[in-house]
Amino acid sequence: MVPGDGQNLVTEDVTVVEGDVATISCRVKNSDDSVIQLLNPNRQTIYFRDFRPLKDSRFQLVNFSNSELRVSLTNVSISDEGRYFCQLYTDPPQEIYTTITVLVPPRNLVIDIQKEIAVEGEEIELNCTAMASRPATTIRWFKGNKELTGKSEVEQWSDMYTVTSQLLLKVGREDDGVPVICLVDHPAVKDLQTQRYLEVMYKPQVRVSQNYPVQGLTREGEPLELTCAAFGKPQPTDMRWLRVDDEMPQHVVVSGSNLLISNLNKTDNGTYRCEASNAVGKSHADYMLFVYDTTATTEPAVHGFTQLPNSAEELDYGDLSDSRAGEEGSIRSVDHAVVGGVVAVVVFAMLCLLIILGRYFARHKGTYFTHEAKGADDAADADTAIINAEGGQNNSEEKKEYFI
Repeated sequence: MVPGDGQNLVTEDVTVVEGDVATISCRVKNSDDSVIQLLNPNRQTIYFRDFRPLKDSRFQLVNFSNSELRVSLTNVSISDEGRYFCQLYTDPPQEIYTTITVLVPPRNLVIDIQKEIAVEGEEIELNCTAMASRPATTIRWFKGNKELTGKSEVEQWSDMYTVTSQLLLKVGREDDGVPVICLVDHPAVKDLQTQRYLEVMYKPQVRVSQNYPVQGLTREGEPLELTCAAFGKPQPTDMRWLRVDDEMPQHVVVSGSNLLISNLNKTDNGTYRCEASNAVGKSHADYMLFVYDTTATTEPAVHGFTQLPNSAEELDYGDLSDSRAGEEGSIRSVDHAVVGGVVAVVVFAMLCLLIILGRYFARHKGTYFTHEAKGADDAADADTAIINAEGGQNNSEEKKEYFI
């Protein structure tokens, strides 16, 4: 019967992992020397006082007194799960039950990968299965130290549960050699996990380094030595040097990954490219050469390294450093050109102004004639000019003299 407020018997529920030991305790709060007995879910007597009528040696007496009957059950299995009854022979009799719950950890934890070897950029499928657990387990995914989210399905077989979690993962070159971990959360087990290491193939990553001159100017008459390094999976097997948009000069010596120009001249200016390839693809890195005069002392603003990135993630600050240096040098050159252009425009404007002023004063220069000279332009001789002059006719008439 269910215990009430006046119940004199006390017990607790028991949760145990399959194969472990469960301990059942029937206690009397106020002992009056009444008989205590323990019954199984089928209501068979396990212990009556300190006597065991049930022929199951897995039950052992731990403690017996007037106030307690404590019994252990070893090698617990699913079949042992259920209600166990404590009875106290009083008037009226008292009864209380305790429930044994058996936990079963996953028997197998396995990761299956859709493709054992993946290529960068591919999406692969991983499945982790935890079989025959009770209750159903919770599966968690990790890539390195980062937790990922999978999709789980639960199947029940009798009293057992099988859980399968699916993880879709897009892999890159940075994932090569990284462990993918499947971890289970279950009350019957702690830190149960399994892992698989990713194997990712990727195209080469190419770098060009300048061995000589060491971070110096590339001047006429001096040597230049470049080295090309390429890393990929599988390791690149084909590596070659070429000159972009032009033929390779005949005096250039290429030996494996090295390029050597023993005597630089300005015809060597251009972009030199190192290409490397493997089974996944091809990549390259460029070196822009600018040969300076032997008297040059300033740092170069044009020549240097460039590389086309294989993906957006590879376009970092280091790839842009040389190109930024070139931009700064170009800006300084542009500033000087602008100043010179402004000065030239000002000088030209002043010359134009002087010419215009000279022509203006020349056009407005005055020409003055005496009264006698006016009209001289149209006269045939001096006498006619005097007559044609302004007022000349009137004056002549006024000065006429008549002789009788």
